[in-house]
Amino acid sequence: MAFACGGRAENNKPVDSSPKFTQYYNQGEQLYQKYCSNCHQKDGAGLGRVYPPLNVSDYMDNHFNDVICLMRNGKKGELTVNNVNFHQPMPGIPALTDLEIAEIATYIYNTWSHQRGIVEVKEASMILNACPPSE
Repeated sequence: MAFACGGRAENNKPVDSSPKFTQYYNQGEQLYQKYCSNCHQKDGAGLGRVYPPLNVSDYMDNHFNDVICLMRNGKKGELTVNNVNFHQPMPGIPALTDLEIAEIATYIYNTWSHQRGIVEVKEASMILNACPPSE
């Protein structure tokens, strides 16, 4: 198997093939398609100046805990990604379980330009328990 930069296979899928990672990643992809892709797009490119990208995103790179909290609690007000200001509110999805948030995080943090590895449900739960109240 040939690898591209960042330890990815040529098809841009993550290299980790452990059963647990694969389960989280596949479930996360399905959840992302259901809850996130309408705004952030299937390819993670975002939608112009309306919805920010996830693919190449300095915000994702530098604010992991905030991204986890945003999934559940959403955000109102300005968000700056790659030096572009976004003003569209992001609705949270309070019904997502800690496991589902860990699965979505595993997917988005191991797709496109990212390679973080599995986001364990215990890690997601710790972050979610420490999130500031939703705005």
